[in-house]
Amino acid sequence: MNAQELRGKTPDQLREDLSALKKEAFNLRFQQATGQIENTARMRQVKRDAARVLTVLNEKAAQAAAE
Repeated sequence: MNAQELRGKTPDQLREDLSALKKEAFNLRFQQATGQIENTARMRQVKRDAARVLTVLNEKAAQAAAE
């Protein structure tokens, strides 16, 4: 997921993506705690994707406020 793709989405779609990423992050943390996680790099990827979505949401909010 890159920022260009995210900038093309609406804020509602971004919030849905963020919700899905947070659920996935929770599930990955749960798997790690129980020793069942297979791909540990996925945790880092999900956290960064969530941060990227939040950044784009904040950019859109700032742009809307400036108009």
